[in-house]
Amino acid sequence: MQFGIPILSLALASALGLAAQSQTPLPASVEPDNASSRELGAKPAAVSDAFVIPTGTKIPLSMINSVSTKTAAEGDRIYLESVFPILSNGKIVIPPGSYIAGTVTEVKRPGHIKGRGELYVRFDSLTLPNGTTRDFRARLGSLDGRAAETLDKNEGKIKAEGDKAGDVKTIGEAAGIGAGAGGLGGAAAGHPVMGAGIGAAAGATAGLMYVLLSRGPDAVLAKGTTMDMVLDRPLQFTAEEIDFKNAPPGASHLSDGPGPAPSKKNQSRRWPY
Repeated sequence: MQFGIPILSLALASALGLAAQSQTPLPASVEPDNASSRELGAKPAAVSDAFVIPTGTKIPLSMINSVSTKTAAEGDRIYLESVFPILSNGKIVIPPGSYIAGTVTEVKRPGHIKGRGELYVRFDSLTLPNGTTRDFRARLGSLDGRAAETLDKNEGKIKAEGDKAGDVKTIGEAAGIGAGAGGLGGAAAGHPVMGAGIGAAAGATAGLMYVLLSRGPDAVLAKGTTMDMVLDRPLQFTAEEIDFKNAPPGASHLSDGPGPAPSKKNQSRRWPY
């Protein structure tokens, strides 16, 4: 029992020595380098140089050539230019004067008795002033507010203005002229009222026949007509593709023209009286 205390003291001293050795700091050469570990961690995301024009963007355009249901055929080309800058990430991606090409996909002439002229068009390609080109698909979103034609946005159909009021006016004018001529003839024969009635009927018949034998108004996209093109899918460009520093100067005001014709609602179909 007298030897127990020194042995216990010796064991306790040995344990304390081992604990001290385990807490000895590592040499500087083997300490972890926090700066190096940060460098070897996840790399920061690369800055994208893509410029995207999203789906649904409206691009204002103006017609360079003219198209009419009177002369157009399926497959004919239409040519337009942009008239307002389109931006992405604060940079102009589609500047004014960019060229858009399209195609007439269907033509319907106005009928003799009923029906109006109809045009169907689609947009095919975009060419920037520096020559960068994109094939794409887009639809017609709106038509020149001055135009007499109407637009069916769902079908992309441009429809000529109806002329029912003009038809009625033509028949009325013909009946009036017939009544006047018949009244003069009836007066000479002693029956002015009967002559006027017969003349009016004959004139109205002639006017109706003229309306039935002539076509209604054609649908026209005149040079200078403005419209909005709506993208059906996004367009993406790189910084190099929208570098316009060395782009050749574009011809200005290619689309200047008379624009849409005035409304025909107050105009009758003129016929040889």
